[in-house]
Amino acid sequence: MASEAGKIRKVVIAGGGTAGWLAACALTHQFRDLLDIVLVESEQIGTVGVGESTVPTIRTFHRLLGIDEREFMSAVAGSFKLSISFENWTRPGERYFHPFGYTGAGTWSCEFHHFWLDSLRRGMPSAFGDFCLESVASRAGRFALSDREERGAPQWSLRWARNPNAPARPEPNYAYHFDAALYADFLRRKSEGRGLTRIEGRILEVRRDPGSGNVDALVLEDGQVVEGDLFIDCSGFRGLLIEQAMRTGYEDWNQWLPCDRAVALQTAAVEPAVPYTRAIAHEAGWRWHIALQHRVGCGWVFSSAHMSDDEAAARLVAATGAPLVREPWIVSFRTGRRRRAWNGNVVALGLASGFIEPLESTSIHLTLSAIARLIHLFPADGIEESLVERYNEVSRREMEQVRDFIVMHYHLNQRDEPLWRECRDMRLPEALAERIRLFRDRAHAWQGEDELFRLDSWTHVMLGQGVVPRTHHPLGAALGDADLRRLFDAIRRPIDQAVQAMPEHQAFLERYCPADPAVWAQRKRQPSPA
Repeated sequence: MASEAGKIRKVVIAGGGTAGWLAACALTHQFRDLLDIVLVESEQIGTVGVGESTVPTIRTFHRLLGIDEREFMSAVAGSFKLSISFENWTRPGERYFHPFGYTGAGTWSCEFHHFWLDSLRRGMPSAFGDFCLESVASRAGRFALSDREERGAPQWSLRWARNPNAPARPEPNYAYHFDAALYADFLRRKSEGRGLTRIEGRILEVRRDPGSGNVDALVLEDGQVVEGDLFIDCSGFRGLLIEQAMRTGYEDWNQWLPCDRAVALQTAAVEPAVPYTRAIAHEAGWRWHIALQHRVGCGWVFSSAHMSDDEAAARLVAATGAPLVREPWIVSFRTGRRRRAWNGNVVALGLASGFIEPLESTSIHLTLSAIARLIHLFPADGIEESLVERYNEVSRREMEQVRDFIVMHYHLNQRDEPLWRECRDMRLPEALAERIRLFRDRAHAWQGEDELFRLDSWTHVMLGQGVVPRTHHPLGAALGDADLRRLFDAIRRPIDQAVQAMPEHQAFLERYCPADPAVWAQRKRQPSPA
């Protein structure tokens, strides 16, 4: 058993930003009277500031922390997200959606996409996304919450509820877009209200115990010494504790994920916000377009081996077509992961633990997942190696599963530029190669235990990226033509009716969670990332 001296009573978070304040908010919520929690950050050190798109798991995390959705969305000038629109990924001019919801209705032995594939064989044309509420609503630019999710239900849902003959109304599965700096401010207010101590200052030195090698204190520029029992590294790509102090090591994934730089900027909002993230491929990578209530976040992700910084910045400015509210800034990154996310008494979160890339908006999810894992395995009585090994193994597996899903987008393309040819010819991680083989051979897809991306996600992306299965499950042909048409109609009709009854996404935002213009007008200009 750990000694009394080894017990964890004080946690020090090194760095703010999204990762630091998420950790602070969660730990103060769960351990308010049990731990002394301190966060050290400097307002002179900027954050990357581009993490503005999420996946639906953030809603569960917010509920666990008692965060009210309307309050949160108004504070961060947020918008809703039903899907990602992938444009030009297979080849220029083509588009598909990766939605968050379920698609169709299958059986325990035969998923829906097998019936859909058989319908194409029979000459019954349709789009796979026609059978998914989130895809149809994304195409229409519409959004609404269910009665259970929105107190004071809107008229569209009341009318639906009064119709006794209406089929069960589908409910959307969604995530958020938000301003990263406003989100950190929101979490800071929550954390400080629950007893967190924030210390302003730059970290000059990370002091380690000569015997154990563990970190025992942070020394700040002003001479202040911040001691602790457990340290959480949220210092971003620098990895101030996990790498510069602990020398943990880094596993590079550039051979699968070729992009290593991004140009980011912010523009005024000149058209209604859409309820999805746009990911638009170009010859050397892709660009993002994320519409918030008050502005649009734009970025140009690229491979420095195939495009220069100056060209990327110029191309992004030309593509936005709107007045800039923040000038372009460069973010360089290295895809991969720390070899140990937990090393000694240091746990790395966010960019300090590794980075895949922003394509599927997984960065914040991986931070939330890591925080939940740390709380579940929290070493109150002392750090046991068995806990550390379990944490690191689950972290590694999770990062690799997300990595493979994103690599798939690059590999499955039919573009002619050098970057895309290289991606098409790359040697894949074996687990991903097996998934693609099985889908191409027999349309077989699956979701592994604890995986973020569900079977529906794998199916939408592989079909969207142009994979045509050679055959499919024999039970896809089990229904006669008339029965199959009735099944498809029973799925599509309530989706189409629900979407038609929804308001435009922009109109819903203005009624449900409007942000006060002062929220962003008074926002401090963020310093450039260090």
